[in-house]
This record gives sequence, structure tokens and C-alpha cells, in this order.
Amino acid sequence: MPRGAGSKGALGTLALMLTLATPVQAQIGPIKTFRDWVAGCDNTKTCTALSLPAETDDEIAFLRLDRPAGPEGAPTLALKLRGQKLKKSFAIALALDGTPFPGAGQPLQGTSVDGEVAEITLPAATAEALIAAARNATTLTAQIEAASFKVSLAGAVAAMLWIDERQGRLNTPGALIRKGTTGTAPAAPDLPVIVSRPASGKALSKAEAATLVKAMRAEVNRREPDSCEDMPDGFTDSDGAWALGDALRLVAIACSRGAYNVASQFWLVGGRNVARARPAPFQGAGGSPANELINADFDPKTGHVSFYAKARGIGDCGRSGAYGWDGKGFAVLRMSEMSECRLIPGDDWITLFRSAEK
Repeated sequence: MPRGAGSKGALGTLALMLTLATPVQAQIGPIKTFRDWVAGCDNTKTCTALSLPAETDDEIAFLRLDRPAGPEGAPTLALKLRGQKLKKSFAIALALDGTPFPGAGQPLQGTSVDGEVAEITLPAATAEALIAAARNATTLTAQIEAASFKVSLAGAVAAMLWIDERQGRLNTPGALIRKGTTGTAPAAPDLPVIVSRPASGKALSKAEAATLVKAMRAEVNRREPDSCEDMPDGFTDSDGAWALGDALRLVAIACSRGAYNVASQFWLVGGRNVARARPAPFQGAGGSPANELINADFDPKTGHVSFYAKARGIGDCGRSGAYGWDGKGFAVLRMSEMSECRLIPGDDWITLFRSAEK
């Protein structure tokens, strides 16, 4: 090796690592519980409110209200069911505190997706009447033949009032709750555009990846002893190492394992120099340290790291999302959360961040 070649290589690697900046801070939306309702908004101020089924319910019904931000953002309200042996098509009768609703008591028509899940989007006039009635009513009952589902309205008004405030609609004609006679909602924030890059460079062999993972695990525990557990044989499926470019590697090491969650740390490594490895932070994922994700998976073809952090084993609450490699760091692509464990499926978790991807 020519004299000085090693020093130049080390300096080049260091320079590369120093250019890896954390992506611009993404605005992860808030989520908040109001008695038997939960509401949240994303970075574009699109907001969602959900009623919470009782903790003891095995078959559930819940209301979902969605509203985009901006002057033209119209609310939609849907009744969702998760039960057993739902017919493909059925009639559903609604009542508010025992009184047929709407006033004429006209049943709505529902369609089951697979005999267990159904969604009924309420007509605009019915939705508006239900929002107005929520000020005084306590329970919405949905009757399907002999089956009866109950939806609590406790907290609905507070949740919708909070959405009005987040979207700047208070005291305007377009408000859900506190209506006024003048004014309009401000425009919605722009949807961020994320340019994700697939992994490039020569793929690491299985042996090369294993060696790099082992070295990274040792380095992590050298920096902070016992900060990353050694995984038993057969439990290293979450470990991995990938070439992000000609001189940059992404290394994932599983650091703790529970009954239904595996926590992994992600590191950016120049070549094989783990001594200069830097954390790959994931904003808003809730991990500690910030480069830790739960039940995470990296797809080198897209450059995406996805995660699904369960708050309990059946996976009806927690946080999920994805990040995209942009050449410098991992930017948030999407994020959803369900802060209450009430059998609400992942497709209905509240979106706290969304983006357009190139």
C-alpha cells in the first residue's frame, strides 16, 4: 500500500460520515384522548376522530370522522363494525339513547367485506345531524337483526372541538361544533415530498454482513456496556447489514426481545470502521435511543425501513410507519398511532404524518 493511502481512506470515510445529516425535522402530528374518543391530526392538519369501544367488547362498533384541512375540507363520518357472521348485505337500524335515528328511523344498508368487517359511510345529512345530536346524546346503538352494537358519544364534542381548533375553524361557518357566521379555515399545509433512494453499491455477502453485525454489536457495548443484549441462537433474524453506497453501510442489530416486540438499533458505518459508526436516528418513532425501532425491516430495493411497535400482543394499539433513505439520512414517510387498546385494526389507526414520495 502506498504511504499515506490508509490515512486518505480514513479521512475520506470520515468526510462521508460528517455529511450525513439528520433530515429536516418533520412535524409529527398530535394525538389526544377525550373520554371515550381519541383524535389526532397529521402534518397537513388532516384530522381523524374515533370512538373507543368498551374494553370488554369482543365484537365492536365505532365511529370514524375524517376531515382534511383547508376551506374545502369536508367531513366524512362512517360507522365501522367488527363482528362475526355478518351477512354480505344487511340493514342496520340506528338509535340515539333509545330513540330511532334519524327521525324517521329509516334503516341504513350495510355490506360486509368478509363476514366480519363492515363499513357504512353515513350520508352527509345524517352525519351532520349526528354531530349536532352528540351535544346531548350519550349512546348510539346500531341494531342488525338480533345483534346490537353500542357506540359511546362521551367525549365526541370535545374531540371535534379540538379538531376545529387545530384546523383554524373555530367560530367560522365550517366549524363542526362552535360555529360562527363569518370567516373561513386557513389553507392546508403543503404535503412534503420525500425522495427515497434504494440501496446501491455491491451487496454484502452473508459472511460479510454477519462479521459487520458482530463488530457493531461489540462496538455498541464498548460505548455503553450492556446496552444491547446478546440474542440467543436462532433469534438473530432481525440483524442485518446492507450496502447503502460504495462506502456506506447500514447495520441493524437486535438489542432486546420481548413476547411480541423486537427492538433493533440502526447504525451508519463507513466501510468496516465501526469505531466511527453513527446512529441512524428515526424521528418520532418513540424509540430510546433515537436510532431504535420496534419490529423493523429494511428493504434495500426501496430504501425503506418500516416498523410496527405493538403496545400489546394482538397488535390493536401502538405505532407504525416507515422511513425512506434520502442519501443523507432516513426521512419520515408515514406514521400512524393508536394510543388506546380497543380492538381497532391497524388500517384505522390515526395518521400523524404523511408524505408524497418520489
